[in-house]
Amino acid sequence: MPIAVDIDVMLAKRKMSVGELAERVGITPANLAVLKNGRAKAVRFSTLAALCEVLECQPGDLLRWETDGATDGAKDGAKDGAPAPTPESTMP
Repeated sequence: MPIAVDIDVMLAKRKMSVGELAERVGITPANLAVLKNGRAKAVRFSTLAALCEVLECQPGDLLRWETDGATDGAKDGAKDGAPAPTPESTMP
């Protein structure tokens, strides 16, 4: 899926557990796990707003767009979601 979810990154930065976040946001830990693991098909704006409020962050800190072939750690050093140059694109 081209939308990556970085809730786990913010949880680590805030030193907060999934259970604590779920309780403070008002959703079940199971539903938070579905969202956190990228298996959700949608997220309500009210849930996203509550996550941002509790984690003191912006929506872009939790969600990011990736190209279809990209996975965590496999961006070949690309910055800000820009695709890494291919050999064909760098040839004269």
